[in-house]
Parts: sequence; C-alpha cells; structure tokens
Amino acid sequence: MKLKNVTILLFVLILLDQILKIWVKTHMCIDEAIMVVPEWFQLRFIENNGAAFGMQISSAGGFDWGKLALSLFRVVMIGLLGYYIVYLNRRKTGTPKGVTIGLAMILAGAVGNLIDSMFYGMIFTQSTPTTVATLGEGYSTFMMGKVVDMFYFPLFQWNSVPGWLDFLVDYNNYFFGAIFNLADAYISCAVVYLIIFQYRFFQEE
Repeated sequence: MKLKNVTILLFVLILLDQILKIWVKTHMCIDEAIMVVPEWFQLRFIENNGAAFGMQISSAGGFDWGKLALSLFRVVMIGLLGYYIVYLNRRKTGTPKGVTIGLAMILAGAVGNLIDSMFYGMIFTQSTPTTVATLGEGYSTFMMGKVVDMFYFPLFQWNSVPGWLDFLVDYNNYFFGAIFNLADAYISCAVVYLIIFQYRFFQEE
C-alpha cells in the first residue's frame, strides 16, 4: 500500500473521529443520551482524562501527573508506530495491505484521542450536565484536555456482579458498560483483526 494512500486513510479516519467528537461536545450536555436503537445503542456524552473506553485516571494533588504521563506515552508510541508504518512501506517487501491498514487504524485512534487531550481544554469551555461547550476560553491547559466518549451499548444487565468484573459493567450493572469513541473503536477493531488474521506476519517479523 502506497504511503500516500496510508496518509489519506489516516487523515480521513482522524477527521471523522474529530467531527463526531466536536459535534457531540457542542450539541450535548454531560451524560445526555440520544437513543439510536432503543434499549441497545445510545449516544451518551461523557468525558474522561484520557484512558480508553471511558475509564478514569486518578492523580493525587492538583496537577494530573497521570494524565501527563499517558499523553507523553501516546506521543512516543505514535512516533514509533508512524516510523514502523513508513519502514514497512519503504523497506519491507510483501507487507500485506491488511497489516498496513490495521496499523494505520491504530495510529489514527491514538492521534484522535491525543488531539482531545492536547487542544480541547484550550479551545472549548467546560461541558456540564446543564450546558454544552462552546468555542472560547478553555477550561485547562495544553495536554490537560478531556477526551470525548459517546458510544454506549447497554447489552445485558446483571443483577449481581463479582467485584473482579466491575470493569465490565456500568453503574446500572449493564454488561460492557464502557462508553467509548470512534478512535477507541479504530484501535480495538484493528488489534483484533491483526491478532486473528495477520499474526503470521508478525511472527515472521
């Protein structure tokens, strides 16, 4: 797959992710939900400090060192992954197109969430349960913005959930209660695809 086509794919994926996030942030209040498929699929707006699938990062004290560390880790991983894609494109013959697309999806997802952290706190007002955000004076500084999540699938409700499975349910005990965004979906789908269908390529690598 030509590097030019990979670049176009990256641009399109990141653009779609950002368009959806900006629309949600500027049209919905925190925890507001729009039913897409009743009792199965909702757009529910939440924000988190940068972890995937709506999970929170806690940090003692006033400055969120955990969030800064995660953001810097993302920057490093994005650089390494971008280099690896270029390496495969230029130096490795016979790289399956699916491998390149999968890696590009992971890269696009990482960049998409990093953009939220880097810039949203500087360009948007604070979202609240009663007001939507607008472009204007930011609520935090560079690298300290919150990531926008919106996809919610309350598939099954459990009456009793063991403590060690808490991460799989939300406050109403719905299985897979995680709320995630398009960037998270890029990464998850690509990782599953690469593990199932392209593991032989990486074994050879």
